[in-house]
Amino acid sequence: MAAEGHAPTASEYIVHHLQHWQVDWSLKPVVQSAIVDFNVINLDSVLYALIIGALGCFVLWLAARKATPGVPGRFQAAVEILVEMVDNQAKANIHNAASRKFIAPLALTVFVWIFLLNAMDMLPVDLLPAIWTKVYVALGHDPHHAYMRAVPTADLSTTLGLSTSVLLLCLFYSVKVKGLGGWGHELITAPFGAHPLLWPVNLLMQVIEYLAKTVSHGMRLFGNMYAGELVFMLIALMGGAMAASFSGVMLPIGHVIAGTVWAIFHILVITLQAFIFMMLTLIYLGQAHEAH
Repeated sequence: MAAEGHAPTASEYIVHHLQHWQVDWSLKPVVQSAIVDFNVINLDSVLYALIIGALGCFVLWLAARKATPGVPGRFQAAVEILVEMVDNQAKANIHNAASRKFIAPLALTVFVWIFLLNAMDMLPVDLLPAIWTKVYVALGHDPHHAYMRAVPTADLSTTLGLSTSVLLLCLFYSVKVKGLGGWGHELITAPFGAHPLLWPVNLLMQVIEYLAKTVSHGMRLFGNMYAGELVFMLIALMGGAMAASFSGVMLPIGHVIAGTVWAIFHILVITLQAFIFMMLTLIYLGQAHEAH
């Protein structure tokens, strides 16, 4: 992260924290050499996403297991409100009752999973990286190469992976509901009409629409969470500057105020972003059930 003998600068601190724990498919450490490199796996994002996903499933299973027909407790009531909210949104966007049997639980899973992934941003910035650095050193490695990012949704590969999964489901339901011939006919006749000369233009517009929805779906979540992560790092740097200089007498106050205000605001952000991703998932899947 920094050369031996001096503390990292602000730029070095941020660059180090924005570096993923990267391995290749054989799990050997590797450095990404291009913007798009399918030989590189951000192992920290994968591990946290799997662990938090399992935790979310466990919480929902626990609620279902402890559910009673009588007056619900606080935990059961909260989960029931969440389930009812998602179910109402599914009914508003997916008019096919058979499809809702899968899509409604999927939407609930998406909301809970992304909310928990986003909530990792509420942990102290240096907590998990510091723990990982100690483990990394204990294994005999250089601490300056102990990279760890704790917010999977601040990783573009995670959010685009989720949005690509939604795209594949949209294609699946388009074929299932309309038939392969019906969907193919829609691809070449919408939105400008069925004249043969318009088929290439219609197909191009359909491809652009699918790509634009998928990219914007993933980029929206990534951009908000990445920006939130950067803000928390800058607030942490205020605390570091405070500790390094007695001349910055207002920094302690600014650090506490900024951290508190941003943390409260960020609770709304992480919830809103999970809700938006879930709603767009329902909207796109609803569009796949409808003819142009």
